Amino acid sequence: MVVSNARAERGVSGAADGTPLWREDREHTSRRPTLPGNITADVAIVGAGFTGLWAAYYLLQADPTLKVVLLEREYAGFGASGRNGGWASSIFPVSLGRVEQLYSHRAALDLQAAMNETVSEIGDVVAAEKIDCEYSRDGFVSLARSQAQWARAKATVDGAERFGTHGQWQLLDAAVAREKVNAAGVLGGIYTEHCALLHPDKLVRGLAGWVEERGGVIYEDTAVDEIGKGIVWTQHGSVTASVVIRATEAFTPEFPEYRRNVAPLYSLVVATAPLPDEVRLELGLDGRTAFNDMRNLRIYAHPTNDGRLVFGGRGAPYHFRSKVHPSFDVDEKIHEKIIDTMHEFFPTLKDVPITHRWGGPLGVPRDWFPSVGYDQNNKMAWAGPYVGDGVATSNLAGRILRNLILDKRDDLNSLPVVNHHSPKWEVEPFRWFGVNAGLRAAATADLEERVTNKPSKVSALLEKLTGAH
Repeated sequence: MVVSNARAERGVSGAADGTPLWREDREHTSRRPTLPGNITADVAIVGAGFTGLWAAYYLLQADPTLKVVLLEREYAGFGASGRNGGWASSIFPVSLGRVEQLYSHRAALDLQAAMNETVSEIGDVVAAEKIDCEYSRDGFVSLARSQAQWARAKATVDGAERFGTHGQWQLLDAAVAREKVNAAGVLGGIYTEHCALLHPDKLVRGLAGWVEERGGVIYEDTAVDEIGKGIVWTQHGSVTASVVIRATEAFTPEFPEYRRNVAPLYSLVVATAPLPDEVRLELGLDGRTAFNDMRNLRIYAHPTNDGRLVFGGRGAPYHFRSKVHPSFDVDEKIHEKIIDTMHEFFPTLKDVPITHRWGGPLGVPRDWFPSVGYDQNNKMAWAGPYVGDGVATSNLAGRILRNLILDKRDDLNSLPVVNHHSPKWEVEPFRWFGVNAGLRAAATADLEERVTNKPSKVSALLEKLTGAH
């Protein structure tokens, strides 16, 4: 690849073709067979990402006699499950205050407790099943790097304590925060233990292998054309099942009947070359702590097992009519902004090569509220979308799907995500205008805070309108 002089001076090189760091060691792996014709199953799952694989895992664990079939248009983990930033966190995209408004205070507390427990559950599963996905639970720190962010940090901890999620967040002074991540301009931060890092594609491979060893079947290169009442149609044949699970996340709008259920937004990521040990030690990147700062337009970062820095963020535009396309996985302008932000955090990394640039779509419901459900009469179950917080939430969804489909009593079945129905997105062009206006507003809120040094009024209005935080 020819690298321009300007990019070379920035230390930017390596893969810019959109291949995620997580997948570089399996580029030549052979695909699984396509669906061989018309078949029957107990459970047919559309989508072989985390949601589909976790659902298959828990179903087969509970009843090994089930015939479970997964249908994947590309290959297992092709979507967000293999493109994310590697965080399994207890973050829920909607604030607990909004959950309380929609359901109850008790429901909000139960949801946060379930999200916390899910981080541990993933660790327990990968240990028990010997899935080497580099799971490391060192928690997550959100740095405050301006007076506005520091005010938000203190308000977050105070609010969590008043709400009743005692100890969910710990307030860190500047010295303690810098010990965790020694970024520029740190005034303090907040920390939670309820976050783990992992290698997403290794988790996909481990779960897929487990499912296949227990009799589940994954058909790849098998695009689903239509989902009906207990039947899935593809160009290679159909699957008739007692239950069909739709686990299609950001690709859901490609089915006409669900076009307005989900808006795909792109999140983009970069990875550096492995950092020298002394640099990692100096910057506090010698552990496995996930981190960001408290800006409004979300970013996320962590040191990998082999010493790289993965750094990602939002900001890529929503594409008209919910279009998704591989060409959107690399956006030179947005990737450069992400790299600039990384260098703002760590000026000493300006000469470190960027070896990977990638991205992918994540699904967003109209109210930002993930859901899991089962319509027994129509033989249809679903889970997601997760608004970018699906690495952990998909595990919770898999356990709930098991409970609902097998009629298993469990406290998880009463969580507010169960059978939650989000309103539909507006028709175009109003959807395009609204989503992109929201993205611009989040960026404007960060600019407002840099100018005023106070928490943004635009941000407060956005949270009030969407319930997101």
